[in-house]
Amino acid sequence: MFTPVRRALLVLAICSFGLGTGEFVALGLLPDIAADLDVSVPQAGNLISAYAIGVVIGAPLLTAASVRFPRKGLLISLVVALALGNLLSAVMPGFWGLLIMRFLAGLPHGAFFGVAAVQAANLVAQNRRSQAMAMVFAGLTISNVVGVPMATYIGQGTSWRVVFALVALIELAGALGVLAAVPRSERIDPSSPEAPHLRKELGAFRNRQVWLALAVATIGGGATFATFSYIAPMMTEVAGFAESSLSRLLVLFGLGMTVGNLIGARLSDRFDSNPVIYAAMGANVLVAATFYFASSNQVASAVLIFLFPFCNTMAFPALQNRIITLAGGAPNLAAASMHAAFNIANSLGAWLGGLTIAAGWGYNSPNLVAVVLGFLGTLIAVYSGRTLAPTTPAPSAQRQHSPAALTDH
Repeated sequence: MFTPVRRALLVLAICSFGLGTGEFVALGLLPDIAADLDVSVPQAGNLISAYAIGVVIGAPLLTAASVRFPRKGLLISLVVALALGNLLSAVMPGFWGLLIMRFLAGLPHGAFFGVAAVQAANLVAQNRRSQAMAMVFAGLTISNVVGVPMATYIGQGTSWRVVFALVALIELAGALGVLAAVPRSERIDPSSPEAPHLRKELGAFRNRQVWLALAVATIGGGATFATFSYIAPMMTEVAGFAESSLSRLLVLFGLGMTVGNLIGARLSDRFDSNPVIYAAMGANVLVAATFYFASSNQVASAVLIFLFPFCNTMAFPALQNRIITLAGGAPNLAAASMHAAFNIANSLGAWLGGLTIAAGWGYNSPNLVAVVLGFLGTLIAVYSGRTLAPTTPAPSAQRQHSPAALTDH
């Protein structure tokens, strides 16, 4: 049964599905974009980096600038801005215009996920916050299973410009869903101590544990992206798969992300977050090491390509829940920064993995980078857990959901 809470979470997931598809679809269409704009494939790859840089810069800046805006209106504005960025990307005539537009399109991305995570957490009881946030982020992981492969297929049959326009339509549909289904936040007197203020949001970063959580996300997340960035040549050159098998293998990767996210959320709601994070990060190191030694075996590679993102993504709901709790009554900027951290992880993992390949260690070598980054991320997580003092969740996060919480004010 679709209760008001589930409807609200569903439309937020639809928005994140559109965002995820728009972020990663260029991976499968780089040759088409490069040919159409008369640039090399490596040069076209800068479009992906430009979007990621936009996410990293926009997440804290836009969240800080809009911290006192009504949350529902802010969500709609961010999604509409993302749709506009993708629509304009579809009509850019040249490479440099498209590069600038991809950067601008990435700016609202991280801010949306930060605000959406806080909104989702406030819709449910405290012991279901991780599952609520995981449902929102499920849209992002499912985009890697359904959205990106379908968009790649459509783009190869029509044009990459058509794909960006379709992504914009999905995001506009999500914005309409937010308008219809997501409740407004309770009005707070601006002079009230509980009112959001930029100073309070920045004050959350005085807590060392917030920085440690971001470090775990950046270093530990970099392990996944070190391998994922080079999964295509790893599977074709090392494992011996045909290029026609890559789409099915990428679906396995996306399924691992999706299932890991949902199971990690349930575990972090039922148990203390520390053992969940330790287990997920530690398992990720073991899987990365196994991947290095077993990637020449096709059966093992197919299993590991599912397990690798499964283990890493299991830690994300616990980390997101922790950083919102640590931020107390000022969670927006901290939550947005978590998504910026994962985009830094994307760049860090891809860069380090590329260095090992350039050094002549082979297409399998990024798995060694994943082992090192995963191990460092685990050490940081253990240190954070051992020094973490008991915290009291913010009143907004503590409150049980009630009919009043689900109506407009």
